[in-house]
Amino acid sequence: MATQPLGEANQQLWDETLTRLLNLSTATVKRNAELENRVAELEVELSVWKQAHSVALEASERENKAHNVQVAALNRQISNLDCFRGNQNPLILCVINGDENIFIPELFGQGQQGGRAAAQKLTKSIAEYLANEDVHIFGRLSFWVTIYYNKMELGAILQAHNLCTPEQFEGFLAGFSQASPRFSLVDVGYNKDAADSKIKEYLETYIRFPQTLRVFFGGGQTDVSGYMSTFSALENEQLLGKIVMLHSSNDLDIDSRLPSLPRLNVDGLFMMEKLPRVFTKLSPLTVGSFSTVTTNGGLISPQSPARAGGRLIDPSLPLHRQNPPPCNEHYLMTCSKGAGVCKYSHDYILTPEQLASLASNAKKAPCNWLKNGVQCPYGENCCWGHVCPNGPKCFHLSKGKCWFKGEAMHPPTASVESSSA
Repeated sequence: MATQPLGEANQQLWDETLTRLLNLSTATVKRNAELENRVAELEVELSVWKQAHSVALEASERENKAHNVQVAALNRQISNLDCFRGNQNPLILCVINGDENIFIPELFGQGQQGGRAAAQKLTKSIAEYLANEDVHIFGRLSFWVTIYYNKMELGAILQAHNLCTPEQFEGFLAGFSQASPRFSLVDVGYNKDAADSKIKEYLETYIRFPQTLRVFFGGGQTDVSGYMSTFSALENEQLLGKIVMLHSSNDLDIDSRLPSLPRLNVDGLFMMEKLPRVFTKLSPLTVGSFSTVTTNGGLISPQSPARAGGRLIDPSLPLHRQNPPPCNEHYLMTCSKGAGVCKYSHDYILTPEQLASLASNAKKAPCNWLKNGVQCPYGENCCWGHVCPNGPKCFHLSKGKCWFKGEAMHPPTASVESSSA
């Protein structure tokens, strides 16, 4: 039998050895890559756990601070327990900025029934929160809800976004208010910070009452910069623990400047996002043609058109003493309310002299547009006073009691003379 040459045998041995080394090297590199990937995954997982631990620790510290604040407030209340031994029931108050916390469209769309449903849901959420606290030891509780809002602006916003009709809006307000004698909606009118100002006074007043156990506060959803001074003052008096923050969602970003306070998240009641404001531009006032026109200091005073069945002025009484008095805007401009709603009369037959007297007296009352810092859309055709008749040296202005409170309502003497010329 022929034997394999020695050289070929050695070559085959080397080839097999090199093949095994190559396979081992490949396996080692692959395993090393797998281990490196696993280490990277573990590092990411460790980072996630560290972050979760940090968040949990911060939440625990925040809850601990909130608990300490509540304990301080409770200790102060315990020292005043005598106030509960009379006929005064402990108070649970809820105050809400209705311009910042807008109820969901589904409730507005239901009208009066939606208002009642909103009141019931809010009451139920607060009752469930209080059930976890031992407030029952104080006896029967008296629950009050107050919402401050700009009715005209809120209604315009909802209607501009087709969220409800004017009738549904009015029905919702009526339903919420009628849900309980202790539920109130307060129209603050046109002023950017009017609701916040009233809520701050509300907090500073009612939270100091010994019988006030909790105040559920629904201010701005994310911006509470206007309340920081109030919170600081209450914290110094150990009263901040009475406040519970109302929020529309757990996921809402809370202002970092907020003190550590308990939170009540009311889902499905308020809108998550604030609707943009709607600015309504009024059309210019047009004055129709009249048979005669009298002037009084530049003010156009149209002759009152004769109408069948019109009322005559009682000559023994001045115009403002008539019952009811004649409507200034109807006779001198255009009354936006209309005869069916306006509380003043549109039915008098006025002489040119009476129209002139009406126009002169109207100028003594301030224009509400300028008074509230808004440009008057009627301009020179406005029947109301744009300038205080007493001028810059107004005695009432020096006492802070002048009706003409707009910035430009007390111009220098030169401006007054030029405007009246």
